[in-house]
Amino acid sequence: MLAVPVALATLLCACSPSEGENTGGSEEQAPQRPEGEPDALTAVAPDTVEGLGEESRSEDEGGVDVEIAYPTVPGAEPFAERLDAIAEDEAEDFREAAPGAESLDVRGALSAAGPDVLAVRLELSEKDSDGERTGYSTYWYDTAEGHTAYSTELLAGQKELEELDGLVKDRLEEDGVEPEALYPIAELYDSVGFNPDGDLVVEFDEGQVAPADEGRVHAVVPGEDAEPLLSDFGAQARTTATQVTPGLELEEAAAPKDGGPAGGVPGRFDPDAGGADCSDPDSKCVALTFDDGPGGRTPELLDTLAEHDAKATFFVTGEPVREHPRTVRREYAEGHEIANHTVTHPDLTSVGEGRVRDELSEVNGLVRRETGMLPTLMRPPYGATDGKVASVAEDLGLAEIIWNVDTNDWKDRNSSVVADRALKGAAPGAIILMHDIHGTTIDAVPEIVEGLNEKGYTMVTVSQLLGETEPGESYLDGVPDEPEDDGDEDEKKGEEKEEKD
Repeated sequence: MLAVPVALATLLCACSPSEGENTGGSEEQAPQRPEGEPDALTAVAPDTVEGLGEESRSEDEGGVDVEIAYPTVPGAEPFAERLDAIAEDEAEDFREAAPGAESLDVRGALSAAGPDVLAVRLELSEKDSDGERTGYSTYWYDTAEGHTAYSTELLAGQKELEELDGLVKDRLEEDGVEPEALYPIAELYDSVGFNPDGDLVVEFDEGQVAPADEGRVHAVVPGEDAEPLLSDFGAQARTTATQVTPGLELEEAAAPKDGGPAGGVPGRFDPDAGGADCSDPDSKCVALTFDDGPGGRTPELLDTLAEHDAKATFFVTGEPVREHPRTVRREYAEGHEIANHTVTHPDLTSVGEGRVRDELSEVNGLVRRETGMLPTLMRPPYGATDGKVASVAEDLGLAEIIWNVDTNDWKDRNSSVVADRALKGAAPGAIILMHDIHGTTIDAVPEIVEGLNEKGYTMVTVSQLLGETEPGESYLDGVPDEPEDDGDEDEKKGEEKEEKD
């Protein structure tokens, strides 16, 4: 929890009254209000921060021009370092995933500045073969902890983010934005702040939740509605954002501490989190996996999984992600795992190392641009891998996931046959292969899920099934290890007893 704000007196104008002015005794002036419109985040005047600087640089890699600039505040060096890493990730994902990427301009400006909290709003102007658009993200900094916070850390937890998501949907639906475009994930709610009145402002990238030609989409949640949703940090951030601290000087930078909020970052999900202990030999965990999507009927599949509280892993490919970004967000928001299945589905053993890297890197960038998270798993098309493929996967931090139950749903487009194969092949630790681009597979899933439930199986993500994986290693299943045989120990005890006798 942040410290209580500095004494109010330090936030008030320290000027002496003019000669002859009647001050009315001890009357105090109200704190100075920051700049900003009612539908925009506050802006800090640069001359209110002592020693305010700017870090800027230009890059030209792979024919993509990148300009990066953001403010630096003395005493907040960990914040600057984190902003630099964030800008680099944005540039990498743009180069890898944007079609015909041409240029990216990342510009940062202070949105809040006080002794306890700083905020920088990044404006990202992209140009590619689809045209030009602007995105926004705002990061907050706890000066005492040295912690750079996502915008969703202004909220008390995932429940509060979901409540905010509902409030925003209500407001945007009035403006014609479809509710299905929004999900309570950190990547969508990555630019959240306050206007000068203390209302909560949420803004979305151009083209993210509405057509790009509609420009910046935003929602303003009144302060009285937003206040119950805020974390302690968020409440302090609101106080800081709505008043000016003249002549701000920070003390020596705090060393960043490991970890973030105790309950995790609202809107960011760990694919191996879950209640099932699949390493227990008595557990009955299986992983349902779906390749080549998302498809047009994948939302129906998600409905079925949600109805039965079942999780799955989706090995996605390039164009379907571009065609169905909202489905990818929904998969992530509902606790499923998003994994890499290349851009164009080639046999990776038949192409060069550079092509392997491009196929995997592009999907990594696409997934992170939609969900905020990099995949840690990949599935080589056709299950075809070799040392070259494994080496590239290792460099990219990806473990190779094969399967031990093949439903052959791509060949036999019969839902009963597909369901029968999945249920007959199911065993503790099984990884079951299907494809969510086939309607007959979508039709088979209710029978599969219900059958597995009846047999006492728990349907989990691949990361829940396997636990920690090693990049570059291949996994066929997640069969739990049997407990070690205690026979040798019993024999040893027997020998010791004989010696005593």
